[in-house]
Amino acid sequence: MLRALRSHMQWIFFVLVVVPFVAWMVFGVGGLTGLGPDRSNVVLKVNGDEVHTPEFEQRVTIAREQYRQQYGAAPQTREEDEQIRDQVVNEMVQERLLEQEYNRLGIRVSDEEVIAMASNSPLPEVMNDPQFQTDSQFDLRKWQQFLSTTTDRNLLLQIETRYREQIPRIKLAQYLTSDVYASDAKLWQIYKDQHDSVQIASLAVSPYRIPDTSAISDAAVAAYLKQHADDFKRPATAYVRFVAVPRLPNAADSAAARGRAARVRAELARGAKFDDVARRESSDSGSGQRGGELGWIKKSDTLFVKPFMDAVRALKPGQLSAPVFSRFGYHIIRIDQAKGDSVKVRHVLIPVAVQGEHLDQVLASADSLERFTADRSDPGALDTAARRLGLQLSPQYQVVEDRPFKLGGYDIPDVSVWAFETRIGETSPVIEAGSGYYVFRLDSVSTGGVPPLAQLRPQVSAILRLETQKALARRQADSIAAALRGVPNLTAAATARGLQVERFGPFTRLRPPSYVAREPVIVGTAFALRVGERSGVLEGENGYYIIESLSRKAADSSAWLKQRDVQRLQLRQALQQNRIAQYMEGVRAKAKIVDRRKDLRRAQAAADTTAGF
Repeated sequence: MLRALRSHMQWIFFVLVVVPFVAWMVFGVGGLTGLGPDRSNVVLKVNGDEVHTPEFEQRVTIAREQYRQQYGAAPQTREEDEQIRDQVVNEMVQERLLEQEYNRLGIRVSDEEVIAMASNSPLPEVMNDPQFQTDSQFDLRKWQQFLSTTTDRNLLLQIETRYREQIPRIKLAQYLTSDVYASDAKLWQIYKDQHDSVQIASLAVSPYRIPDTSAISDAAVAAYLKQHADDFKRPATAYVRFVAVPRLPNAADSAAARGRAARVRAELARGAKFDDVARRESSDSGSGQRGGELGWIKKSDTLFVKPFMDAVRALKPGQLSAPVFSRFGYHIIRIDQAKGDSVKVRHVLIPVAVQGEHLDQVLASADSLERFTADRSDPGALDTAARRLGLQLSPQYQVVEDRPFKLGGYDIPDVSVWAFETRIGETSPVIEAGSGYYVFRLDSVSTGGVPPLAQLRPQVSAILRLETQKALARRQADSIAAALRGVPNLTAAATARGLQVERFGPFTRLRPPSYVAREPVIVGTAFALRVGERSGVLEGENGYYIIESLSRKAADSSAWLKQRDVQRLQLRQALQQNRIAQYMEGVRAKAKIVDRRKDLRRAQAAADTTAGF
């Protein structure tokens, strides 16, 4: 069995490492080309290979179900649904491009290859299945016996399908990476970058500290904008107003949540199973499905809110907390185990939500909002409804296309999609958010592109002024360098002239201090200088620098030799994955991809309008 496994280790590597990498590599959907010939149900074209609406919608339905299984609920907002559709487009583009590459390179899969790989290189889920293990280790003989005796034709067909999808990807990966090799020289250089360290002194001249009051002419602004127009392109922006029915909790809602938290805590204290109570009561759907389990966390962790962590630090294993209030609601916490600074934690989260009579009032108001304002084409309908319902019409807000719209820290779903699909003056349907129910009106839309010169003048003027300041800073830095030339000890020489010098390090090339990391030219020069040597004036992103090497410690070659083989394996795997990624990026860049989703939506909207919907 071991010999069989060893003989197929290359296949196993590609199944476990390369195949998932290629399979889940995401292609960007930005920059898709314009429309080709009109085809009423063609959603997507990849080098002429068409994806039609039924196939696309079937994949979207499957992706929605996967989303529901992962998150415990179907997608609730237009933005979430658009993200799912984008994901499906990415996957279908990837599949078409890979298939086209297989055909171009003559990559085929024989029955014999499927049988051999299924028998000797099982899938990861098979290797983790206890029924195919002996003493907690995967047993290839049990798997081969299963394949030879099972009568489940559907299962065998599923296995065959998986391998027929994966083997071409493996062959493509082998074709692309067969020559990947990591030499000792390369490995040693990487190790040195990780372990060589230096200490430096640095004198900086910042352009931001140099005053400049020179006037910037309109001609200079216009010339700069002409040369750098792409830098100032902006996405489309919609301008909207809205009326809202808030649904934020009041004092009665808070009291009800406290009471419910106390009852749940009492039930747990009487011995109820934490798992059952968490699944029934917790609003934290992720941990709730796992019986409230959050897993191991460090007491020093800052990923959780402070009240929660304060309570965790105060608890002992097996102890149940009193209800702990945070912005998410009331937590009832239990520590299951403790190891050093880490604890295994469970909790039940009771939200503070609108409920009872208050909820009835909010829903009644939302119904009125929908009845009087939603989906109207008259721009004045929103103002009239606001007066009638005693609601305040909001000031005008900007909605940027394809960016989530927020109000006071709350995400308001659907707006960033709706605003660019509707007509000016129309109102939205009622949009439900965590903070309330909203109806928006589209007042105007600014198309994307480069704004007028008048709008950009302050921004461009600031850029031109900074360029002048940089030129002044460069002259000042050159003057300082000339004055200090031949004078030893940068720190002492600069201090004597009233100049400030900072010390940094020791640091490695790959882990410099944050200030130095912002200036790669400093890092590169620091490791090129001999101890005691001083640089000339270095031009960085944020200023000009003169640095001097103070000390240097070389990496330990004997320590490198001890870990060289492991390092080589890890680097080779990384290089293989990078090679595949670069190749597929090149394939993607050359491909002609047409995404017709927006055009199909516009056509459908026009048809609905004609039909009187």
